[in-house]
Amino acid sequence: MVKNGILTFNSMPSIHSAGVTAGPLEKKKSVFAQSFDKLYEDERCDLPTNEDGHKQLMYDAVMVALSKAKKDVEKIDFFLTGDLVNQMTPSNFTAQALGIPYLGMFSACATSVSSMITAALLAEAKQANWLIAGSSSQHNAVERQFRYPLEYGTQKAATAQWTVTAAGAVLIGQNKPGTPSISCATIGKVVDMGMTDPLNMGAAMAPAAMSTLSSHLNGHSKTVDDYDTIITGDLGSSGFKLLKALANKQGLPHTKNFRDAGEEFYGMDPSFFAGASGAGCSAAVFFSDVYQKLQKGEYQRVLLIATGALLSPLSYQQGDTIPCIAHAIEISINEVSMI
Repeated sequence: MVKNGILTFNSMPSIHSAGVTAGPLEKKKSVFAQSFDKLYEDERCDLPTNEDGHKQLMYDAVMVALSKAKKDVEKIDFFLTGDLVNQMTPSNFTAQALGIPYLGMFSACATSVSSMITAALLAEAKQANWLIAGSSSQHNAVERQFRYPLEYGTQKAATAQWTVTAAGAVLIGQNKPGTPSISCATIGKVVDMGMTDPLNMGAAMAPAAMSTLSSHLNGHSKTVDDYDTIITGDLGSSGFKLLKALANKQGLPHTKNFRDAGEEFYGMDPSFFAGASGAGCSAAVFFSDVYQKLQKGEYQRVLLIATGALLSPLSYQQGDTIPCIAHAIEISINEVSMI
């Protein structure tokens, strides 16, 4: 019986392939650029609007993942994805273009993992053979909703983060020995520490990351040393520092196996303040660098914890606080068939 969001996947659904796309700034500035599958010269992907470009990012990431696995769109049972634009219109239009039965997912920047967890549940229940999961973000489309108008040119605080233009998609199916596979997960609880500053989301999300990390370790009887890496999604340097302080307070050693996708994405370049954010940030890093290290055998077991700030333009304008969420998923290499 499921308790406190703790999930175990006995069949260990596998991640058969992954596709990552990113924009021109990411091509020039991201330390992970060489691991991405497709890079664009234009942030709008040579389309009329930012939202059109956003849709194209996700569409191409899906097609890359399918191409690697030699699968046709018609073979996919469900498409699970989400983004940060109002009503997730880029994801909706991507689903329309693909023509796959669609479940729109929203966990803000934690969507990369919540979509994977939901896909794994459907695979575990034998309700689907093949699923695509992922998330995306496009800098201009997202920043103008949650921060200042792009043209305003205001000075940002050091705690601010830069929304990435990127998308990531993974093909999830039944277990295949030797392939990165999903063994367990933890669905997080909403944590709200009363913060209201959208330019300090890393600090707002860090307690949620700590809550989910603690729940996962306790619920699955694991320690931090059981993982080659524990990587959070887009806390940025300020939020990641706070997460490590919270881990210290709970007696959890944070060794070199602790990483944060947002802090690393732009190589600690101060031009990007505290680092990267956006639903495409964790997806791009998890589905390129981390996934490829699993494939190469450099990692045997990893814990991905994606974090999300569950605010909206309306909630911010009304002075509400920022509720946050974090979801965790454990991926490992299993050499024995679980089918």
